Amino acid sequence: MQAPWSKPVLLALEEPGQYMTISTTQAASWALIEDWPIEDGPALDRALLICADVIKGKRTNEEARKAFIDAAIEAGIDIQG
Repeated sequence: MQAPWSKPVLLALEEPGQYMTISTTQAASWALIEDWPIEDGPALDRALLICADVIKGKRTNEEARKAFIDAAIEAGIDIQG
């Protein structure tokens, strides 16, 4: 099991005001692949690569969390965290 992030990220993927909690790199990867409203973008691509590196043990969870937040901002997703 993946170690949880230092602080979860809440994001409104479905509807504004209804937040989904992302607290691990694996959950972030799934959200980026399955639920993301855009299919391409530099921050999205970077977040996917960093998440893969974390899962391989090459980067930290905090790097993945920051990249995930950057991808959410790029996609215009309302976030808390």
